[in-house]
Amino acid sequence: MTTAVRAEARGAAPESDAPMTHRQILEALSGLLLGLFVAILSTTVVSNALPTIISDLHATETTYTWVITAELLATTVTTPLWGKLADLVSKKVLVQLAVIIYVVGSALGGLAQDPAMLISARVVQGLGVGGLTALVQVIMAAMISPRERGRYSGYIGAAFALATVAGPLIGGVIVDTDWLGWRWCFYVGVPFAIIALIVLQKTLRLPVLKREVSIDWPGAVLFSAATSLLLIWVSFAGTEYDWLSWQTASMIAGAVFLAAIFILVEMRAKDPLLPLRLFANRAISLSTVASLLVGVAMYGVTTFLSQYFQLARGETPTHAGIMTLPLIAGLALTSTVAGQIISRTGRWKIFLVLGGLFLSAGLILASTLRYDSEYWQAAIFMFLIGVGVGMVMQNLVLAVQNQVRLTDLGAASSVVVFFRTLGGTAGVAALGAILTNRVAEYTKDGLAKLGIEGGPGSDGSIPKLAELPAPVREVVQSAFGHGVGDLFLYASPLAVLALLIVLFIKEVPLRTSNDGPIPSASAPSPQPAVPGRHAQRAQDLDRPELVTVGANAEQQPQNGLATLPLRVPNVAHASAGRPAPPQDHGGSGIRGFVRGGDGMPVPHANLTLIDVGGHQLGRTATQPDGSYQVPTPGSGTYVLIASASEYDPQVATLVVGNRPLDFDLVLSGSGRLGGTVRDLAGNPVAQAMVIVTDARGEVVITGVTKADGTYGFSGVVAGTYTITASAETHRPTAVPVEVGTGQTTQDLTLQTAARIRGTIRLKGADRPLADARVTLLDATGNVVGTATTGEDGEYAFADLTSGQYTVIATGYPPQANAVTLTGQGEDGQDIWLGHSE
Repeated sequence: MTTAVRAEARGAAPESDAPMTHRQILEALSGLLLGLFVAILSTTVVSNALPTIISDLHATETTYTWVITAELLATTVTTPLWGKLADLVSKKVLVQLAVIIYVVGSALGGLAQDPAMLISARVVQGLGVGGLTALVQVIMAAMISPRERGRYSGYIGAAFALATVAGPLIGGVIVDTDWLGWRWCFYVGVPFAIIALIVLQKTLRLPVLKREVSIDWPGAVLFSAATSLLLIWVSFAGTEYDWLSWQTASMIAGAVFLAAIFILVEMRAKDPLLPLRLFANRAISLSTVASLLVGVAMYGVTTFLSQYFQLARGETPTHAGIMTLPLIAGLALTSTVAGQIISRTGRWKIFLVLGGLFLSAGLILASTLRYDSEYWQAAIFMFLIGVGVGMVMQNLVLAVQNQVRLTDLGAASSVVVFFRTLGGTAGVAALGAILTNRVAEYTKDGLAKLGIEGGPGSDGSIPKLAELPAPVREVVQSAFGHGVGDLFLYASPLAVLALLIVLFIKEVPLRTSNDGPIPSASAPSPQPAVPGRHAQRAQDLDRPELVTVGANAEQQPQNGLATLPLRVPNVAHASAGRPAPPQDHGGSGIRGFVRGGDGMPVPHANLTLIDVGGHQLGRTATQPDGSYQVPTPGSGTYVLIASASEYDPQVATLVVGNRPLDFDLVLSGSGRLGGTVRDLAGNPVAQAMVIVTDARGEVVITGVTKADGTYGFSGVVAGTYTITASAETHRPTAVPVEVGTGQTTQDLTLQTAARIRGTIRLKGADRPLADARVTLLDATGNVVGTATTGEDGEYAFADLTSGQYTVIATGYPPQANAVTLTGQGEDGQDIWLGHSE
């Protein structure tokens, strides 16, 4: 009998592109940084001109706030959508589209004739800015490994600083130049955007991973509605209605309701806009909250500095821009220097902590500013704020990007940028509403002392200082100076809270490649994986290398499962950063601590000391605090092996001199993978073969299920795997699985396979017919399989799904039979061939 085997096409894995050189990265970054410069410029160039713009358009302080908030709102709402699209389609096309949208919005802003049109134009600008701010981070992360990304992150900080300092200066010069006018504040960014578009087209070369595009439009709509409703409430609360009012209650309730529906939709979406599983990582969750709080300081506070210098100190827009230089200098200096240091060391948390300290101190000190404060005091306060923002802003994004895989890079990056922008948007709206109330109150009180009722500025409008009498002008300046000082005071607790949150983020050393394993907290920096199941990890350059060994090769079968033997890579030699001493000195031993991936001590871990020939020289166990000490017979080269329950063993080759060698080990937790294999009816499938393969397609471990359909593997290194299950009379299935350091459960469902089997017989003689050709067609007429009968005349087609089929037998005049399969069991189809009588 000959049985036909049905083959399915397999897609080839995409080839990995070679890493980009430093020159190629700089060429590509030139266009990206120019686009980012344009995005930041759109906000800063208008900030110094807004008092003049609002005054010319006869608008109020609320309009002032909304001109800024409208752009930030559009940026905030669309940032996650841009990031998700970056995971699905061409990043290059998206960033160019964002630039074009920005150009259109800028042109509309320059043509604005009233506040409504101006705000609408700012919304269009915000759509483009949202794409630029999110995609620059995503594209940069796709080009550069996390470890090297620190040095290039400094360039982003420098571009941010340049746009921030150049914007107010350009805007001030434009407003102060009669023949230009404030409309050129919108037109001035268009040439830069066009140049960025051309540079991106010529320099940006990114591999396009073709995936099935599935955009979560329901999630995007619900997310936009919930965010917009919340920000609209913040913008009008305290001005149009009280903070405690029915409007507040209804808007908050509506936002919470929409957010709840959004979460439900995301839990069921195929490609969610915001993958909720990312927030299971504590570092990502804490980083996003910290970004939210930092965004208030970065956007909410700095936005009103121009009002402080122009309306409280009476400076021109140009001078106001120059006076913010200390803020920009602090931001540019620290972002660049910190980025270089991070790339060299791979450590980033210290900068988050220092940044939080500087930011908190700067805001608290700036709350003492008044209209007649000395400028040198304001300069110091602004410098401290700039230092804090420069250390925290980019490094929070870097920390999150380091803990996600390449397929989630766009979504994860946009989440951090979104929360930062959300904080800024809410900060600008809320602080703007507070400033309006405080300035109106201080102005009203000041004018009352002069015997004036309802003077300029007491209704929330922004007056022109040059047109006011000297006593009234001083009252207005004092009101704005005191009001802006209050804003710094209200924002300082948020900076302190961000600092406290940063303290709880566990530092994870930066990966050296984008496609490498995701490191755990306190684990050594990963090195490129060696062939096979195991990945080699190295400590810092001055420490010996550690090799993760994984499960014991002699491990006995567990839960009825047979395990494959595991290959152990060669042990790398290291001298702990010290030169090898003469061999004739007596050694003093090896001592240190054994900790887990979370930094906690591992008590009762077994340590074995052997020589290079494999002979055991000593054995000990760690104390409750994780400490150990192993004596050595003399100076020389030794191999130290550490193992503990629920951890992967590790081994290191050490050179010991005539003094004690301090050496700490980090044990990575072993993962456990288990689950149940069932059929479609929910019945367990016994004796099903379960195979686990790694990302390279190599078999890691295999086994069979027990009578209740359960399987279980221990000693699985954390990472991404494919688990496949197959059983007799069932169709095989395969699913991806992410194994952590604890228990991972993955159930599998097997569909019962249908079969068609029969015998081809000769009509009249009623004997089997050999060499008959049998073809199986599906309901659409496609050939499913073919078979040729043997001497027994039998044929069979296995592993079929339910549906309509046609069996055609040839050799004599063809005969066709229709078959209906129900998805299980075997269907007998004997066919008689022969000539008609």
